[in-house]
Amino acid sequence: MESHTLDLHGLRHHEVDIRIENFIFLNQGEFPLTIICGNSDKMIFLAIKVLKKHGCEFREGTGYDYGKIVVYKL
Repeated sequence: MESHTLDLHGLRHHEVDIRIENFIFLNQGEFPLTIICGNSDKMIFLAIKVLKKHGCEFREGTGYDYGKIVVYKL
């Protein structure tokens, strides 16, 4: 199963909501989805906020995968 990826590097914080919403809704038949936030705690916080708002099931990366979020279900 192939994972579709959204890389948030280079985005401004105010662009995160709409970009993630578009990504998860346009790819909802293609789970799992991967969101790359990088080492920005603020970007990770904003991404998780959007995912929780829509009731997504996801796993936040730790250790080597820190800054990576895998979404399993919308």
